[in-house]
Amino acid sequence: MVISVNPIAGSRCSLARVDRLVELLKTHDLEPEVLTDLEVVAQKTNELHQTGDLRALVAVGGDGTAQELVNRTQPGVPITLLPSGNENLLAKYLGIGRSPEDVARVVAFGKPIQLDASRANDRVFLLMLGVGFDAEVVRRVHDWRTNHRQTGHVRSRNYIKPILSSIRTYQYPEIRIEHDDYFLPGADDSLPGMQMSLPSPLAARWLFVFNLPCYGGGMQFTPNAVGSDGQLDVCAFRRGSLWHGLRYAGAVYCGRHQRLADCISGRVRRMRIAADDEVPYQLDGDPGGTLPVEVEVLPGRLTVLTPPVSTE
Repeated sequence: MVISVNPIAGSRCSLARVDRLVELLKTHDLEPEVLTDLEVVAQKTNELHQTGDLRALVAVGGDGTAQELVNRTQPGVPITLLPSGNENLLAKYLGIGRSPEDVARVVAFGKPIQLDASRANDRVFLLMLGVGFDAEVVRRVHDWRTNHRQTGHVRSRNYIKPILSSIRTYQYPEIRIEHDDYFLPGADDSLPGMQMSLPSPLAARWLFVFNLPCYGGGMQFTPNAVGSDGQLDVCAFRRGSLWHGLRYAGAVYCGRHQRLADCISGRVRRMRIAADDEVPYQLDGDPGGTLPVEVEVLPGRLTVLTPPVSTE
């Protein structure tokens, strides 16, 4: 098995947890190999996977680390995480704890399951895509860290200044969403945002697309998203301003945003997102680029090890 570690981003605490994980895995007659170069990690992982000798690829880090490794390895490679990022949304969704003991148990006794991933242009993402204000904040955080040569994990405090800067300058340009299918299973026609037919293109100012119901800060834009249904869950808001953003955020936290007349939600398999202005998008909390972007679901693309069912 392979453990992927970023020596630049890893803190002393993270590296100590990796050492402990190696010790624990050896007690289960596993042979962990700790690697730090992503190209070497991908090559070794793919070789072991092809020969049937790979138990798991352990990604030490957060959601961005997991995404990077999935993009570099073959479909079907079983991956799990030693969480050491900021949000660790995928690990939380899968129920993987932060301790080396938790992760060793997952590797030794966990079962592989397949979840959907998605492709944005030529990039695979695991959790979600965001377009608009949140992507602008992500871009500013990334640019600041790059300009100041900051390494290590992104902390919540790193977002404060980019959020304030974005509030002052972001113009909320119109986003156009084109799709070839639209599903609202069990939709209630009495809810204003729940429309059984959707114009294409759809115009919005905020857009969120999910494989899994995971977003930072505990916000659930698509709480009923299923990671294995072969569809993308979409949540779009039509109006753009700070006031409307605060209104939408409050409604999301209260679980009432789908009742808003200017909220559209549903499911698609593929979509094209464009704008006349330069609008950024983010993938799993990392910068993805600027529009336009073609998005499609990849059913069963992600193989993950999940914690074993407790018998206690």
